[in-house]
Amino acid sequence: MSFFKKVFSREKKETLDKGLEKSKTSFFEKLTTAVAGKSTVDAEVLDDLEDVLISSDVGVETTLKIIDRIEARVAKDKYIGTNALNEILREEIAGLLSETNVGNEIEFTIPSKNKPYVIMVVGVNGVGKTTTIGKLSAQFKKQGLKVVLGAADTFRAAAIDQLQVWADRVNVPLVRQEMGSDPASVAFDTLKSAVAQNADVVIIDTAGRLHNKVNLMNELTKIKMVMRKVVADAPHEVLLVLDGSTGQNAFEQAKQFTLATEVSSLAVTKLDGTAKGGVVIGISDQFQIPVKYIGVGEGLDDLQVFNKIEFVDSFFK
Repeated sequence: MSFFKKVFSREKKETLDKGLEKSKTSFFEKLTTAVAGKSTVDAEVLDDLEDVLISSDVGVETTLKIIDRIEARVAKDKYIGTNALNEILREEIAGLLSETNVGNEIEFTIPSKNKPYVIMVVGVNGVGKTTTIGKLSAQFKKQGLKVVLGAADTFRAAAIDQLQVWADRVNVPLVRQEMGSDPASVAFDTLKSAVAQNADVVIIDTAGRLHNKVNLMNELTKIKMVMRKVVADAPHEVLLVLDGSTGQNAFEQAKQFTLATEVSSLAVTKLDGTAKGGVVIGISDQFQIPVKYIGVGEGLDDLQVFNKIEFVDSFFK
């Protein structure tokens, strides 16, 4: 099949390969055990493969779609040896994900029609929200864009201080107030500052108190309303950050946050430290919300745009 055309640079591809190493190793250890002593892909092998995919956090719905595709392939080709299963998985999962019109990015970009382009970042504490904002700022700045950050997670002093560290490291301005300040007031000031500086991108951090969805919903709604007093159609993007190492819990967080606010894109972090990278395949297939970024390491350049074909190629090659 012609899915696997090289679109990433060699350096970026190597970073992706390395970031998915634990997930890939875990998956193939399970797969090798499942097909040991079997020469052809039959019903028993498919049952075992189903277990392997589910235990690799691909998710039940997506796993069943993959199994259906491989069953159809087996029926068509009549005989498929287990030694070809790796390549077939790679092709059929790429084929499945190619049916969604997302995950096609190669570089960090923003729509040119919105200036400033306002991104509101949401997610529970500890998922890598602040780090993602910092790395995203660095990537946008590398593209020659002017970035302004807003520290609207005023619930925790540490959140403001951490964002300041990233702003200083990347050398972008941060609008902040004291802990306990009104988050909407911070967002308002951030957009006023961004407009005055003719900024291209604004990234607003918000609190991640998911245990009280009503308060969170009210807070995020208020932030949006106040931002629109400065930029009429803000925010242009609501980015939900998920911790990939939590596996299926990332699905649950996505469901809960989409109930609290309108999420338009996802970032899945910490994939380098986990064997649960299969969750990206499931989330990319199942949610109507595109996975836009993935975190595959601790370095500044280890936040990558999610390209589904490159991801599947690295995971299964």
